[in-house]
Amino acid sequence: MGHFRNILRYAKPYKLYALGHIISNIFFALFGTLSFVALKPMLDVIFGKEKPAPSEKPIFTSLLEIGEFTENYLAYQMNEFTGGDNSKALVFVVVLIIVMFLLKNIAGYLANYFLVFLRNGVIRDLRNQVYKKTIELPLSYFSEKRKGDILARVTSDVLDLQYSFLSVLEIIIREPLTILFTLVAMLIISPQLTLFIFIFIPIMGIIISRIGKSLKRKSDRVQKEQGTFLSTLEETLTGLRIIKGFNAEDKFNKKFQESTSRFYNFSNKLANRQNLASPTSEFLGICMIAVILWYGGNLVLSGNTSSGLDGSTFLVFMGLAYNILTPAKAISRGVYSIKKGGAAAERIQEIIDTENPLKDKENAIEKQDFDNEISFDNISFKYKDEYVLKDFSLTIPKGGTVALVGQSGSGKSTIANLITRFYDVNKGKITIDGIDIRNLTIKSLRSQLGIVTQDAILFNDSVKNNMLLGVESATDEQVIEALKIANAWEFVRELPNGIDTNIGDGGNKLSGGQKQRLSIARAVLKNPPIMILDEATSALDTESEQLVQIALENMMKNRTSVVIAHRLSTIQKADTILVLQKGNIIEQGKHDELLAKNGVYKKLVDMQSLA
Repeated sequence: MGHFRNILRYAKPYKLYALGHIISNIFFALFGTLSFVALKPMLDVIFGKEKPAPSEKPIFTSLLEIGEFTENYLAYQMNEFTGGDNSKALVFVVVLIIVMFLLKNIAGYLANYFLVFLRNGVIRDLRNQVYKKTIELPLSYFSEKRKGDILARVTSDVLDLQYSFLSVLEIIIREPLTILFTLVAMLIISPQLTLFIFIFIPIMGIIISRIGKSLKRKSDRVQKEQGTFLSTLEETLTGLRIIKGFNAEDKFNKKFQESTSRFYNFSNKLANRQNLASPTSEFLGICMIAVILWYGGNLVLSGNTSSGLDGSTFLVFMGLAYNILTPAKAISRGVYSIKKGGAAAERIQEIIDTENPLKDKENAIEKQDFDNEISFDNISFKYKDEYVLKDFSLTIPKGGTVALVGQSGSGKSTIANLITRFYDVNKGKITIDGIDIRNLTIKSLRSQLGIVTQDAILFNDSVKNNMLLGVESATDEQVIEALKIANAWEFVRELPNGIDTNIGDGGNKLSGGQKQRLSIARAVLKNPPIMILDEATSALDTESEQLVQIALENMMKNRTSVVIAHRLSTIQKADTILVLQKGNIIEQGKHDELLAKNGVYKKLVDMQSLA
């Protein structure tokens, strides 16, 4: 129930809809009970058992006599209306029953009307909260999670809540009140017979609770397996070119089918356990009614007047007893839904409650500009167990260009991840103008940075909207100017709709070189004082590399740049080149100075020249 309460917190903004839902359900339950009670005078007329109507309007005196008062009051009003004519009395009662059922159904519609806004509003806010938390969490969180599992939580788990937890909102008020009002009416009619109801309801609750005990565990397995096959699907779509190139279709098809088979088996077990709820509660309810029929029928047949039961009263009592069955079945299904939704709520709450280690400090500084230098002060960092940077120190003056080279795993990209605060250092500190970046707001830190990665990450939108990612207020003229600086305007102007052309999923309507130049243009438009270039040309052919290199040189003018390079021909003009090996600086200097040393850098240059 703890997860249920957590989810209901999201209903606070919709409390007026909740209030309307509750009030409508109260009237639904009340009119539903009264519609059965109203059957008694009709049955009395049919069986010729009606009492003489009181000559004066009855006055309510005590709750203990409410049954007698209600009967006398109804008889008085009917006599006033019909003048003692049984045919008119029958019409009166029929109309009364129709009105009761009409009011009951109007109240039911209004209850569902208000619930629609309440339930859909909660689902929208919950989904928004999960997405917001997802994009706030650090990259380290997602390196340990399957993408498909995250997708499953944001989509199917939230839908599970809509049709499990939140469907229970419909029965929280309506069904218990229906049972309560019905039991009150039954107690007034016959306390003896109602005793059987009080015996059977707890028995039903215990049995249904035992049947549904394992639902949460079974539901959790279903949802986890759904995350697994969604991950396989996501990996397949991302790597389809490789899968086809290596003839691996059968392997991935087998992997996907194994997961969906497990999902099939888990879902069957879950559904079959859920399906026990309705027949179990109905069978137990019929057993209850059978006992009441036997005991009450004997009282009527015996003619025992002390019991207060005659034929018409007994029939009304049986109708009320049957009226308990429907809400009882709904409550049993609701219990199952809560148990099933518990697993989905737990998985969603896990994301929402995950602590973000990189969130802003309480009084974090809003830094608006970059004045002097970036400093790495004896930093050490590890992703898991081994340090990939050890006591690393470096100072980059404003306007300077520093290039980082070395073998894969030497720590080059890690430096880019740390300066952007995708991760935090384990030891030491990184400062901008003497301020530890951990004391800055993440937003103001990253507003000082422009990032161009090896993989040009673009989105399924227009050229213009991809460009406006960092500067929403830029004009078309500014966008075009940035494209010219990045050497991209020449191909963008040839597109069908120019800067308003959609570039497809991941920019797949463009070539590799075009995508990279567009990502450079995006960084240019942002116009940050510090640029981080993470192997921005390593995936390009020679012609594209030359165009991109010109674009990079245009972009780096009058900016502080950290260039992580794979192709050493692109960094010859850097102010300082650092050669990294296993997280340490082993050589440092300008291009010509490092060549003259005839060390590791010279070997790397020679190897690329021969390649």
